[in-house]
Amino acid sequence: MSYLSTIQGLFESPIALKAIIDEIPMGILILDPRRRIITLNRALEALTGFYREEAAGIGCHHILRSRICFKQCPLLKMDRHSGPVSYSSDIINKERQRIPIRVTMAPLIDLNGDIAGYIETVEDIRSINTDDAGTHPAFSFSHIIGKSPKMERLFQTLPLIAQNDSSVLITGETGTGKDMLAEAIHESSSRAKGPFIKVNCGALPETLLESELFGHRKGAFTGAVENKPGRFRLAQNGTLFLTEIGDLPISLQIKLLTFLDDKIVYPLGSSKGVHVDVRVIAGTHRDLEHMVSTGGFREDLLFRLNVVRLHLPPLREREEDLRLLIDHFLNNFSMHFGKSIKGFTNRALNLLKAYPYPGNVRELRNIIEYSVNICQNGRIDIDHLPAYLVEAPHENRSPAETAATHQSMGNEKQKGAMDRRGKNWPEIEKQMILDALYNAGGRRSKAAGLLGWGRSTLWRKMKQYNIG
Repeated sequence: MSYLSTIQGLFESPIALKAIIDEIPMGILILDPRRRIITLNRALEALTGFYREEAAGIGCHHILRSRICFKQCPLLKMDRHSGPVSYSSDIINKERQRIPIRVTMAPLIDLNGDIAGYIETVEDIRSINTDDAGTHPAFSFSHIIGKSPKMERLFQTLPLIAQNDSSVLITGETGTGKDMLAEAIHESSSRAKGPFIKVNCGALPETLLESELFGHRKGAFTGAVENKPGRFRLAQNGTLFLTEIGDLPISLQIKLLTFLDDKIVYPLGSSKGVHVDVRVIAGTHRDLEHMVSTGGFREDLLFRLNVVRLHLPPLREREEDLRLLIDHFLNNFSMHFGKSIKGFTNRALNLLKAYPYPGNVRELRNIIEYSVNICQNGRIDIDHLPAYLVEAPHENRSPAETAATHQSMGNEKQKGAMDRRGKNWPEIEKQMILDALYNAGGRRSKAAGLLGWGRSTLWRKMKQYNIG
């Protein structure tokens, strides 16, 4: 279907189909009889991360990536007499996020009574999802849990912050949950029915990032064969989360500052601005004040983003939350994998409590997921934990616990741990990275998974330790 396909006979003059479906605040997907995508609307672009131009002609299951797609697609059972069918499921978007949805689908019948294609509507139901209903409400805000004093103070301020449109700057180390906090603010706000769009400012080169954020006009540069709205416009009436804002190039910092002042987006190749109603939340693990002093970040932009600042403490400063998080992840993954794991042995639990968690909550989550996968018994023991966890130094571990750990891992692993005993943490962390890269065959994404880190964390630490 052409980008300029029209609807004729309904109004006095033809109306572009895109102009109609883009105004509907719910995902819309139009398919041909073979379930290939003809077009989709802006709301579905925002939800999936795929633009209509790149989705056209592709099987719908490659874009929605819903659980139901891989079981039994309801469209296969439809004939020309079928009515609409609704079901709840989830999709995996382009950022590899799992999003709960409600889908309604129906056949499109032509004038001859035959199926000409199908239409699907996709509703984001994150704001009403109750997957975490088992979490004690006194210890949580949306999907974030904790009972430490720092987290309790944060939970007290979040409902007030969510109800206004001020810019928010979320700071914290990698893995502390900045993305989750930004999404929780969105879901608790009056914009919850609108899209939540995330952009990683460090993931794309400057030229591509500008087009991704602000959009472009056809012919603005080589390869710009169609107009592209950009993420600001896709987030209309919702929230735009700019993660790793410290990696935003200076030239785009100026353009972002201009938007924050007048709420107008200027696509590449166009002198005409478009007004956009979007709340901006930014996140970073960097020290922006220090970057300002060295010329790496604009001071005026920092002031503009820093209307409300929220800091997520590292896990090592949330001692009261550690056991709560361990039990939370254990229950979730045991249920997800269909296992009846009762808990941890004292040795394993002591090791988990003593570990410093440089990757914070994300690393803890990955450790528990790995352990639940490996464990075949009623309780998780030391040999079910990742090897790097056992071999890392722990300040709080007693000599008896250290000896028990080495004995449980066998003579070979004991020797490896003894070899590392005299090294400091940076040396051990560097060796962990090298080992992970070797075991992953040089594939960084797999190595990051083995370490329980995000890819950006692995890239940053490789740069820190000068690993080529």
